[in-house]
Amino acid sequence: MPTYAVTGATGRLGRLVIAHLLDAGVPAAEIAAVVRSPQKAADLAARGVEIRQADYDDPSTLPGAVAGVRRLLLISGDTPGQRVPQHTAVIDAARLAGVERVVYTSILKADTTTNPLAPEHKATEEVLAASGLSYTVLRNGWYTENYTDQLPQYLSSGTILGATGGSKVSAAPRTDYAAAAAAALTRDEDGNAVYELGGAAFTFDELADAVTEVTGTAVAHRDMSTADLASALQNVGLDAGTAGFVAALDHSIAIGELATESDDLGRLIGRPPTGLRDAVRAAYA
Repeated sequence: MPTYAVTGATGRLGRLVIAHLLDAGVPAAEIAAVVRSPQKAADLAARGVEIRQADYDDPSTLPGAVAGVRRLLLISGDTPGQRVPQHTAVIDAARLAGVERVVYTSILKADTTTNPLAPEHKATEEVLAASGLSYTVLRNGWYTENYTDQLPQYLSSGTILGATGGSKVSAAPRTDYAAAAAAALTRDEDGNAVYELGGAAFTFDELADAVTEVTGTAVAHRDMSTADLASALQNVGLDAGTAGFVAALDHSIAIGELATESDDLGRLIGRPPTGLRDAVRAAYA
């Protein structure tokens, strides 16, 4: 019977978590990958990981997915407006199955931030707290990939647009957060735990400098107001709602909500988080 289960196991974060568990010496037979589409998990099955089919939107599939599991990693869903009922269904199934601990991927400063992504995470944390289960909350900062995935646009335009007002963002590559999740899943905790996770903070000017240095192509940061950024994003093809949402995320950076001085990420993974230039260099390669 598997000891650990990872939901969303064929997603970009879930796959990395399972890879880190295996690399850390956890036997594949002790890991269950909870997925919507088992055919997408053939590579995990080939490594000996147990595949369990379940869907956040179908609560009847969840009890079997967590049956017998001691520790569950609940990776947050990706459907805005549906996360709270989805996560609640998983937590209810975990409670009924006698899961010993739930580890949940939340967002940095979930209980205080105005970040538009935060309310569903804060509500999920409250559901966990009321469940009676032991839990670990991983309040993940931004992925460096939020920026390195945009390298082609940066290089073609020579510009990084932002509305951050010179404030910093504590980002780290997805694999660092996955390593932290694997560590949190396998470590013994006394009571409940909340970790604020982020890498070394940087400004968008520093991001532009790193891109320029690594690629040899001059890229500059252009800072503007939130309203002007929303308009600029619409001019390059985003609809008004999406443009406003992205601009609101930059506003959250501008008021310091996506920067942290916590060293929780480094302590969990046992090394300093991957630096900005190394992350840009890896993405560019």
